Amino acid sequence: MKKRPEQKISRKDRLSYYLAGFVDGEGSFNVSLRKKPDYKIKWQVVLSFNVSQKDITVLEILRKTFNCGIIKTRKRDGLHLFEVTSIQDINQKVIPYFSKIGFISNTKIVNFGIFKKIARLVQEGKHKKLDSLEEILVLRERLNLGKGRKRKYSIKDIL
Repeated sequence: MKKRPEQKISRKDRLSYYLAGFVDGEGSFNVSLRKKPDYKIKWQVVLSFNVSQKDITVLEILRKTFNCGIIKTRKRDGLHLFEVTSIQDINQKVIPYFSKIGFISNTKIVNFGIFKKIARLVQEGKHKKLDSLEEILVLRERLNLGKGRKRKYSIKDIL
């Protein structure tokens, strides 16, 4: 039997695959709504990519890798949260990174796909008009399905 030549994987690629796997298990792509009386449609659409951990090490690597986001620490339990909410950073850094590397779990693949569509719509300004906001809200309803999902506002509250 012929032995395959070993393929060298660069340190950068190994880190990228590690981070994608870590986010596959521990990360979250979310879309929330905030009441904003001073907005024309009275609602703000906020996208966020986040990862929370008790150990801050990987979160610091994520922040350095993406060159954006913040790390917050909850006082009550010391849990650290890395979060990116800037739509520009999400569209220019986070989405291209994970689009290139990918995910393995079906759940994360589906959620990331929905998140990418919503991010594109927000980048196009579709969140600023009530009639086109509905498309974002319909997609949001399919995001992060299952146990533990919490929504302060549902599609019925907005439309």
